[in-house]
Amino acid sequence: MTDYHVHTPLCHHAIGDPAEYVSAAQRMGLDEIGFADHNPMPEPFDDWRMLIDDLPRYIAMVDRVRSMGTTIRLGLECDYIAGQEKWIETLAQKADWDYLIGSVHYIAPGWDVDNPKHLSRFSNGSVDDIWNLYWKQYVRCIESGLFDFVAHPDLVKKFGHRPSGDLRRYYEPAVSALAKHNVAFEINTAGLRKPAGEIYPEPEFIKLAREAGVPMLINSDAHAPEEVGYNFDSARAAARAAGYATTVRFERRKRIEVTL
Repeated sequence: MTDYHVHTPLCHHAIGDPAEYVSAAQRMGLDEIGFADHNPMPEPFDDWRMLIDDLPRYIAMVDRVRSMGTTIRLGLECDYIAGQEKWIETLAQKADWDYLIGSVHYIAPGWDVDNPKHLSRFSNGSVDDIWNLYWKQYVRCIESGLFDFVAHPDLVKKFGHRPSGDLRRYYEPAVSALAKHNVAFEINTAGLRKPAGEIYPEPEFIKLAREAGVPMLINSDAHAPEEVGYNFDSARAAARAAGYATTVRFERRKRIEVTL
């Protein structure tokens, strides 16, 4: 197993030295661990990502733990924001990345949908509109062709808000885009630590993705060493229940299929 979605304190909302995360991965019996901090922006943007001046420090921090006896991968979690595609292309040239993760947090300027300071927006019948905005942005993220895999597909449910009815109306366009553009997605166990109380994405999405032949991998989205490999048994069970028998690894942005 691998865990490719692990943060560092440079994102300003994680704790622990990278060496502590590697030690945790070793205790969990993981074969590889990959760091993927939130991408810097060219100008100050928010308070939960690394600064552009910290990018060399981030790369050096990851390099220092390569001697610990576990395979280390270097990545970035990159926010897809319309109009910032060229910046992601620029970042892609700044290191020998093993992977770039695409994620959607911002569904409108200044509105990061998973930030509790915006919880009041989930009121007055707004949940359907919020989900529509989120999933349209998620499809654009996939279609951009910038990323090796995408993160926490249904992050919009973080605080437990879901529209009524059949949610496949949101999932199917995203799964179709993943299949068309040959992009993998992650099963992310962080949702089990959040008010949603379930893995990202929910089983129906995983099932649709498997039926469409979309590759997947399992990650923890760890922001503390003790979260590395968090509840991977549940994630593996969800993957197998959907019919997955393989997962993927990445090296220098090359995808490698392995047995689950």
